[in-house]
Amino acid sequence: MTQSPSRHGARRHHDVVIRGAGVVGQTLALLLARERLKVALVAAPRPPSAAPDVRAYAINAQGRDILRSVRAWPEDAAPAPGPDGEREPVVTPVTAMAVHGDQQGELRFSAAEQGTEALTWIVDVPALEQRLAHAVHFQGGIDVLEAVPAQPAALTVVCEGRRSRTRDELGIDYDSRPYPHKAIAARLVCEQGHGGVARQWFAGGEILALLPLGGAPGNSVALVWSVETAQAEHWLQAPAEALATAVQERCGGALGAMRLQGPAQAWPLELARARHWVAATDRGGVALAGDAAHAMHPLAGQGLNVGLADVAELARVLREREPWRDVGDIRLLRRYERARQADVRLMGWLTDGLFGLFSLGDERVQALRNWGMSGVNRLGPLKHWLARQAMGHAARTD
Repeated sequence: MTQSPSRHGARRHHDVVIRGAGVVGQTLALLLARERLKVALVAAPRPPSAAPDVRAYAINAQGRDILRSVRAWPEDAAPAPGPDGEREPVVTPVTAMAVHGDQQGELRFSAAEQGTEALTWIVDVPALEQRLAHAVHFQGGIDVLEAVPAQPAALTVVCEGRRSRTRDELGIDYDSRPYPHKAIAARLVCEQGHGGVARQWFAGGEILALLPLGGAPGNSVALVWSVETAQAEHWLQAPAEALATAVQERCGGALGAMRLQGPAQAWPLELARARHWVAATDRGGVALAGDAAHAMHPLAGQGLNVGLADVAELARVLREREPWRDVGDIRLLRRYERARQADVRLMGWLTDGLFGLFSLGDERVQALRNWGMSGVNRLGPLKHWLARQAMGHAARTD
């Protein structure tokens, strides 16, 4: 494959080629350029989209620190247009979480209990992508290309997502188990303010989350609703008013009347993991990161956080390598693989277990799981541990 013109208009040798220029790929490029590595970021042209991206990311403390370290945290970015045309913050701190079961079970967390300013932050996806692109543009050492360079690099990192073509071409097995659900995403404007609270309901085999948007006093939310595939298709075709009413009913009118802001979107859900995250080829070393290495149910809101932790660990391993060791050395890359696989396996196991537990319709199981949820809510040490896991503090070194 021939090399396309780079942003700097010259052919050059690269230490690392990153395949995929999403949030994970761009963050890795910035982390590696900071270490004075020459990076080629291969960004395939995006197909035109008729609808704006309605997703929002829940980013924990560790993820925020990573983005701040590369000057890509969008908190200081220009406000985005709100539901009524006013400008709103693109980052919303979550000061409390309320998780509801299907038989009055309830689990609540608060930032005050944890002694922190926020449990997590809800970030507008387009705003984050724009801030990252801006940081990449002004960071020396990164060439943004539309095709893979002809000259191989010592290391290729695949960040192309779950349907990675490069991973498949390399013959790396990717074990995937689809869920019988799709995730519906939409933006909703509510009659009442969200108060900085992230809310989630487990009921009837469905999982519905409302994530606060527009800053602390806002009244718009991002919907993530895990429903059976046939139901997801039904709601995508339904009138906007019908979808808004259905969400309002399922959350018990917690935020009053709702209306949809723009069209809803949906994507299939799966539990997936590559059998090997690293490989040695005749063109150099290969490593997988983000969704190219793993995918899990979004019920815990940890998908992007796990991907950011991947690239932070890979950057650390490369930074601390022995002076005589090449960045594509397979022994070096296996350090990264070992460091990340256990944490990812645990998070996948937890999300899969919760999905399976709340999918069971047996009344005795319902009673047991809701008793357990309410019991955890009363157990201070266990509740504190769960909160710190969700906040990303378990992996922090400070």
